[in-house]
Amino acid sequence: MNRRSLIQRASGALLLAAAGAVIAPPAQATVPGARRISFVNTHTGDTFADAYWESGNYVPDALQAINHVMRDHRSGETHAIDPRLLDQLHQLNGLVEASAPFQIISGYRSPTTNAMLHDQSSGVATRSLHMDGRAIDIRIRGVELAHLRDAALGMQAGGVGFYPSSDFIHVDTGRVRRW
Repeated sequence: MNRRSLIQRASGALLLAAAGAVIAPPAQATVPGARRISFVNTHTGDTFADAYWESGNYVPDALQAINHVMRDHRSGETHAIDPRLLDQLHQLNGLVEASAPFQIISGYRSPTTNAMLHDQSSGVATRSLHMDGRAIDIRIRGVELAHLRDAALGMQAGGVGFYPSSDFIHVDTGRVRRW
């Protein structure tokens, strides 16, 4: 449980005691204008499900937690994830109306990991945006991969790659392009 959840639960308990009524605690409510996102890293099992943006600002603790969940699972290295990528994913999630978390196939990649993958596959760019925290490979349980791709393409917000044989799409904050 993170610090925000603990504080929200404590606040909720105080409100319940003061009101003397059975009501839903604030931890269950959504903050108007908050941007929430949820992930599960398919390699580490690490998860994140919380608001990363509230009251007009990115939430530093949430961004740090996301950096950890999206780390290079081979080396353990973390890198700051581009908040614009999170905004794209938040919008994409709304477009496909998914209730399941994004499954992360690949988030941040260290230069060493990227070079190793590039040597093994022509599909890995030498200068991948994964190394800058600006790209992610994802899928969502219950959402057809082609539907996820089409929604991402419709956003016209960055690059979108389609890998049906590997069961994921790539989304990044680079120039608008597709492959």
